[in-house]
Amino acid sequence: MDTKLEGYLQGVLRGEVLTSEAIAYLSAIPSAFSQSPSALQKRAAQLHQYFPAIEDLCLNTLDWSQVPLLTLWQLWLPLAQQIVALRTERQRPVIPGFLGGQGTGKTTLAQILTRLLTAMGCCVASLSLDDLYKTHEERQRLLETDPRLRWRGPPGTHDVEDGLKVLHQVQMGTDAPIWVPRFDKSLHGGMGDRIPPEPITSIDVLLFEGWFVGIRPINPALLETAPPPIVTESDRTFAQDCNTRLHAYIPLWDLLDMLVVLNPVDYRFSKTWRKQAEHQMVKQGRSGLSDDEIEQFVEYFWKALHPELFWPPLLQDSQRVDVIVDIQADHAPGMAYRPGHKPLG
Repeated sequence: MDTKLEGYLQGVLRGEVLTSEAIAYLSAIPSAFSQSPSALQKRAAQLHQYFPAIEDLCLNTLDWSQVPLLTLWQLWLPLAQQIVALRTERQRPVIPGFLGGQGTGKTTLAQILTRLLTAMGCCVASLSLDDLYKTHEERQRLLETDPRLRWRGPPGTHDVEDGLKVLHQVQMGTDAPIWVPRFDKSLHGGMGDRIPPEPITSIDVLLFEGWFVGIRPINPALLETAPPPIVTESDRTFAQDCNTRLHAYIPLWDLLDMLVVLNPVDYRFSKTWRKQAEHQMVKQGRSGLSDDEIEQFVEYFWKALHPELFWPPLLQDSQRVDVIVDIQADHAPGMAYRPGHKPLG
């Protein structure tokens, strides 16, 4: 905990103006966002203005005990400001993308940004890669032709054309309602299915998130020496096929106006996070996967798109990635930085 920074921010909440000493201290903190005096003063004014709305969300909707003030200052506020600036600069609706696996906080970040962006005057909608799943009937037919796609999620299980249609409509800024796809995972005994799309009008910002949003194909030769759990020839063939299917998603990623990567400091945290989530479901009297089933489930997705192979290129790609946020073992976001500019220590 940076007590000095905390002190400055508490002062802002009391209505105090940032002093030159405070600005000098704040501007020296590494960040993916502008740390100029004018940017810091503007952020301070918005911290004071929007804190009540975020406090309401954190305490009453997310059921947290307090607002993570440093995260609000270092990530949520400047990220919302950057999205609004992008909307103004491009003079059309914008589509920020968010890449992150389970437990990295995609849904929570979308809730926070929706509240902030709405307060800043934007009409905000959200779209998950999950919403683009093919219908249950289509996936059953897919399963008959390729039994390896026994779980929804890998490349090839989505209706990319439907996604392209929606993203194009959003960026055109049409006055007519845009029918945004929706998916209910609870249908068909947990297999899930499409439900009627949601009509949304006057979208300024569409937050588009998913576990491989923005991920691009890699050199197929790298999969010949892939790390575990890709160990058998069958595993390698599956990985190669998923890599090939990724090409169909590139037109979707090319429509993103920016990309934020929620990057676990150790991708293996996803197993622990999934177990925690399933154990909590069981405590609540709901059905959940066993630990062995979770191991198989998580490793299935590592076999499809292994984090050690598909993530590193993006973490160095300053042309396609705007912000990287390291996610700690407790799900907490760490420092935000730009590709190739991770702070030392």
